[in-house]
Amino acid sequence: MAYTESIMIPLGTQAPDFQLPNPSTGKTVGLQELAAGAKATVVMFLCNHCPYVLYVNPEIVRIVAEYKARGVAFVGINSNDAETHPEDGPDLMPSHAKAVGYDFAYLYDETQKIARAYDAACTPDFFVFDQDLKLAYRGQLDPSRPKRNPIESTGEDLRAALDAVLGGLTTNPLQHPSGGCNIKWKDV
Repeated sequence: MAYTESIMIPLGTQAPDFQLPNPSTGKTVGLQELAAGAKATVVMFLCNHCPYVLYVNPEIVRIVAEYKARGVAFVGINSNDAETHPEDGPDLMPSHAKAVGYDFAYLYDETQKIARAYDAACTPDFFVFDQDLKLAYRGQLDPSRPKRNPIESTGEDLRAALDAVLGGLTTNPLQHPSGGCNIKWKDV
Protein backbone atom coordinates (compact mmCIF):
# COMPACT_ATOMS: atom_id res chain seq x y z
CA MET A 1 0.00 0.00 0.00
CA ALA A 2 1.40 3.37 -1.01
CA TYR A 3 0.07 6.40 0.85
CA THR A 4 -1.34 8.70 -1.79
CA GLU A 5 -3.14 12.04 -1.62
CA SER A 6 -6.00 13.10 -3.82
CA ILE A 7 -5.51 15.36 -6.83
CA MET A 8 -7.16 18.70 -6.21
CA ILE A 9 -8.94 19.30 -9.53
CA PRO A 10 -10.41 22.79 -10.11
CA LEU A 11 -13.60 23.73 -8.30
CA GLY A 12 -16.44 24.25 -10.75
CA THR A 13 -15.41 21.23 -12.86
CA GLN A 14 -18.44 19.47 -14.37
CA ALA A 15 -18.97 15.96 -12.99
CA PRO A 16 -17.94 13.39 -15.59
CA ASP A 17 -20.93 11.26 -16.52
CA PHE A 18 -20.83 7.49 -16.11
CA GLN A 19 -22.77 4.27 -16.46
CA LEU A 20 -21.44 1.55 -14.17
CA PRO A 21 -22.63 -1.83 -12.92
CA ASN A 22 -23.93 -2.22 -9.39
CA PRO A 23 -22.83 -5.71 -8.29
CA SER A 24 -25.49 -5.71 -5.54
CA THR A 25 -28.36 -5.42 -8.02
CA GLY A 26 -26.86 -6.60 -11.30
CA LYS A 27 -28.09 -3.38 -12.92
CA THR A 28 -26.13 -0.60 -14.58
CA VAL A 29 -26.79 2.88 -13.21
CA GLY A 30 -25.57 6.30 -14.21
CA LEU A 31 -24.71 9.60 -12.62
CA GLN A 32 -27.72 11.37 -14.12
CA GLU A 33 -30.07 8.77 -12.65
CA LEU A 34 -28.42 8.84 -9.23
CA ALA A 35 -28.26 12.65 -9.05
CA ALA A 36 -31.76 13.34 -10.42
CA GLY A 37 -33.46 15.85 -8.14
CA ALA A 38 -30.60 15.92 -5.64
CA LYS A 39 -29.52 19.18 -4.00
CA ALA A 40 -25.94 17.84 -4.00
CA THR A 41 -24.21 14.64 -5.09
CA VAL A 42 -21.25 13.00 -3.39
CA VAL A 43 -19.06 10.71 -5.48
CA MET A 44 -16.75 8.59 -3.31
CA PHE A 45 -13.94 6.37 -4.55
CA LEU A 46 -13.85 3.44 -2.12
CA CYS A 47 -12.80 -0.19 -1.99
CA ASN A 48 -13.29 -3.21 0.24
CA HIS A 49 -9.82 -3.67 1.74
CA CYS A 50 -8.13 -0.28 2.20
CA PRO A 51 -7.40 0.41 5.90
CA TYR A 52 -8.06 4.13 5.32
CA VAL A 53 -11.55 3.39 3.97
CA LEU A 54 -12.23 0.83 6.70
CA TYR A 55 -11.23 3.42 9.32
CA VAL A 56 -13.78 6.01 8.12
CA ASN A 57 -16.58 3.66 6.97
CA PRO A 58 -18.65 4.19 10.16
CA GLU A 59 -18.56 7.97 9.64
CA ILE A 60 -19.41 7.62 5.94
CA VAL A 61 -22.47 5.58 6.94
CA ARG A 62 -23.51 8.24 9.50
CA ILE A 63 -23.10 11.07 6.99
CA VAL A 64 -25.10 9.22 4.34
CA ALA A 65 -27.94 8.59 6.80
CA GLU A 66 -27.99 12.23 7.88
CA TYR A 67 -27.60 13.93 4.51
CA LYS A 68 -29.71 11.64 2.31
CA ALA A 69 -32.65 12.89 4.36
CA ARG A 70 -31.62 16.43 3.36
CA GLY A 71 -31.64 15.70 -0.38
CA VAL A 72 -28.04 14.64 -0.99
CA ALA A 73 -27.31 11.72 -3.34
CA PHE A 74 -24.35 9.43 -2.65
CA VAL A 75 -22.51 6.93 -4.81
CA GLY A 76 -19.44 4.82 -4.11
CA ILE A 77 -17.15 3.66 -6.90
CA ASN A 78 -14.57 0.89 -6.63
CA SER A 79 -11.94 1.22 -9.36
CA ASN A 80 -9.27 -1.14 -8.04
CA ASP A 81 -7.84 -3.83 -10.28
CA ALA A 82 -9.54 -7.04 -9.12
CA GLU A 83 -6.89 -9.22 -10.74
CA THR A 84 -4.13 -7.91 -8.48
CA HIS A 85 -6.49 -7.24 -5.55
CA PRO A 86 -9.21 -9.92 -5.65
CA GLU A 87 -10.54 -8.77 -2.25
CA ASP A 88 -11.85 -5.71 -4.13
CA GLY A 89 -13.54 -7.72 -6.87
CA PRO A 90 -17.16 -7.12 -7.78
CA ASP A 91 -18.21 -10.52 -6.42
CA LEU A 92 -17.23 -9.39 -2.89
CA MET A 93 -18.64 -5.86 -3.11
CA PRO A 94 -22.27 -6.72 -2.18
CA SER A 95 -21.34 -8.57 1.01
CA HIS A 96 -18.87 -5.85 1.98
CA ALA A 97 -21.44 -3.09 1.38
CA LYS A 98 -23.97 -4.95 3.51
CA ALA A 99 -21.48 -5.69 6.29
CA VAL A 100 -20.41 -2.05 6.68
CA GLY A 101 -23.89 -0.60 6.18
CA TYR A 102 -23.62 1.19 2.85
CA ASP A 103 -26.99 2.71 1.96
CA PHE A 104 -25.96 3.92 -1.47
CA ALA A 105 -25.08 2.43 -4.83
CA TYR A 106 -21.60 0.88 -4.69
CA LEU A 107 -20.49 0.57 -8.32
CA TYR A 108 -17.63 -1.22 -10.04
CA ASP A 109 -15.35 0.63 -12.48
CA GLU A 110 -13.63 -2.34 -14.10
CA THR A 111 -12.02 -0.34 -16.92
CA GLN A 112 -10.90 2.41 -14.51
CA LYS A 113 -12.07 5.01 -17.05
CA ILE A 114 -14.28 6.72 -14.49
CA ALA A 115 -11.50 6.99 -11.90
CA ARG A 116 -9.32 8.56 -14.58
CA ALA A 117 -12.13 10.91 -15.67
CA TYR A 118 -12.45 12.15 -12.07
CA ASP A 119 -8.68 12.24 -11.54
CA ALA A 120 -9.25 10.03 -8.51
CA ALA A 121 -5.98 8.98 -6.95
CA CYS A 122 -6.70 7.24 -3.66
CA THR A 123 -9.21 5.48 -1.50
CA PRO A 124 -11.07 7.16 0.00
CA ASP A 125 -11.41 10.13 -2.35
CA PHE A 126 -14.44 12.46 -2.05
CA PHE A 127 -16.06 14.79 -4.58
CA VAL A 128 -19.10 16.98 -3.80
CA PHE A 129 -21.11 18.40 -6.68
CA ASP A 130 -23.89 20.97 -6.46
CA GLN A 131 -27.34 20.48 -7.99
CA ASP A 132 -25.91 21.43 -11.40
CA LEU A 133 -23.18 18.80 -10.98
CA LYS A 134 -20.43 21.41 -10.68
CA LEU A 135 -17.60 20.54 -8.30
CA ALA A 136 -17.95 22.36 -4.97
CA TYR A 137 -15.56 20.27 -2.86
CA ARG A 138 -12.86 17.67 -3.32
CA GLY A 139 -10.63 16.20 -0.69
CA GLN A 140 -10.73 14.64 2.73
CA LEU A 141 -13.61 13.46 4.87
CA ASP A 142 -11.73 14.82 7.87
CA PRO A 143 -8.11 14.83 9.10
CA SER A 144 -8.31 11.34 10.67
CA ARG A 145 -5.98 8.67 9.28
CA PRO A 146 -5.21 5.28 10.81
CA LYS A 147 -1.68 5.31 12.26
CA ARG A 148 -0.91 8.73 10.72
CA ASN A 149 -3.52 10.69 12.70
CA PRO A 150 -5.61 8.12 14.62
CA ILE A 151 -8.22 10.56 15.93
CA GLU A 152 -11.93 9.84 15.84
CA SER A 153 -13.46 10.35 12.40
CA THR A 154 -16.05 13.14 12.47
CA GLY A 155 -16.48 13.87 8.78
CA GLU A 156 -16.03 17.57 9.58
CA ASP A 157 -14.63 18.62 6.19
CA LEU A 158 -17.25 16.79 4.13
CA ARG A 159 -20.03 17.94 6.47
CA ALA A 160 -18.92 21.59 6.18
CA ALA A 161 -18.90 21.32 2.38
CA LEU A 162 -22.34 19.71 2.28
CA ASP A 163 -23.78 22.28 4.70
CA ALA A 164 -22.43 25.10 2.51
CA VAL A 165 -23.83 23.61 -0.71
CA LEU A 166 -27.22 22.90 0.90
CA GLY A 167 -27.28 26.45 2.31
CA GLY A 168 -26.57 27.98 -1.10
CA LEU A 169 -23.17 29.19 0.07
CA THR A 170 -19.75 28.90 -1.50
CA THR A 171 -17.62 26.20 0.05
CA ASN A 172 -14.41 27.22 1.75
CA PRO A 173 -11.78 27.28 -1.02
CA LEU A 174 -9.15 26.06 1.47
CA GLN A 175 -9.67 22.33 1.04
CA HIS A 176 -7.34 19.54 2.08
CA PRO A 177 -6.58 16.45 -0.01
CA SER A 178 -7.80 13.09 1.09
CA GLY A 179 -5.14 10.52 1.81
CA GLY A 180 -5.15 6.77 1.66
CA CYS A 181 -4.18 3.81 -0.45
CA ASN A 182 -3.40 4.50 -4.08
CA ILE A 183 -5.96 3.24 -6.54
CA LYS A 184 -4.70 -0.13 -7.75
CA TRP A 185 -4.22 0.67 -11.43
CA LYS A 186 -4.08 -1.96 -14.13
CA ASP A 187 -0.91 -2.24 -16.15
CA VAL A 188 -1.61 -0.41 -19.36
